[in-house]
Amino acid sequence: MKKNTKISAVAGWLPDDVLTNAELATMVDTSDEWITTRTGIKERRILKDPTKATSDMGANAVKLLLEKTNISADQIDLIICATVTPDMLFPSTACLIAEKVGASNAFGFDLSAACSAFLFALDCGAKYISSGIYKKVVVVGADKMSSIVDYTDRQTCVIFGDGAGAVLLEPEEEKLGIMDSILRVDGAGGEYLKMIAGGSLNPATKETVNSKQHYIYQDGKTVFKFAVTKMADVSAQIMKKNNLTGDDIAWLVPHQANLRIIDATARRMGVGSEKVMININKYGNTTAATIPLCLADWESKLRKNDNLILAAFGGGFTWGAIYLKWAY
Repeated sequence: MKKNTKISAVAGWLPDDVLTNAELATMVDTSDEWITTRTGIKERRILKDPTKATSDMGANAVKLLLEKTNISADQIDLIICATVTPDMLFPSTACLIAEKVGASNAFGFDLSAACSAFLFALDCGAKYISSGIYKKVVVVGADKMSSIVDYTDRQTCVIFGDGAGAVLLEPEEEKLGIMDSILRVDGAGGEYLKMIAGGSLNPATKETVNSKQHYIYQDGKTVFKFAVTKMADVSAQIMKKNNLTGDDIAWLVPHQANLRIIDATARRMGVGSEKVMININKYGNTTAATIPLCLADWESKLRKNDNLILAAFGGGFTWGAIYLKWAY
């Protein structure tokens, strides 16, 4: 029998070092006003320790999750790590996280879908639970974006930060948990938001390094236009599909890419700003970590049976929305 899947716990972890807009203004031609008015970001966290990577942040989030739930690491059946900044191409970051937390019985893999990766991984993890194969699935969203940001490019360096969040998925007997999802991709968008080199098409060479092809490339205006449209459309679509109005929604949990994109999505859904989770001002865009970090920040305000819409848009292009009923 197909089971419902619930989020039964959530945890977030962030590096200690803070990079403010004022500090960025000493590095590139920008200002606090320029950044704030265009993005809503005031500061972001940076993992400065050169010996630490995405798996370390993810492992820290999972350890916090285990402490909160009083379950042992060897009870975890599956770890899915949503990331675009894996420690290395292989082994997977999920594999490294499993070793660092002691999840000796876990299966695991990485899922790459840029800023939509956590939603894709959450939906995937839910399918493993609902099928009855597994009972405890951990979904991690973690990215060390500072490792692929060019801090001489003011178009991108002001946007991104580092961080990790994790959720525990378990079977749900009541009609709660993950109710529905709509997920989409369009490879034509890869032209506008990408990292050009480092894959099989453009392997690393002296030339790719010197031409900065291992950093994020973004056509900001085009990405903004698509993000506003797609994230708002898919959020409205999942509400219509499930006969929901803005009054029915307790919280919109949007990917934290740009405050103007978030505002446009909320307006399209008919959801007031008081129902929108926003922490972009503190953390910037942590890519796959933004949504679980929001859930961690707002956990104390969430109530059982609350209707949540999780929405994201990312490079690829990728986008989607998940409707869930909070289970605790």
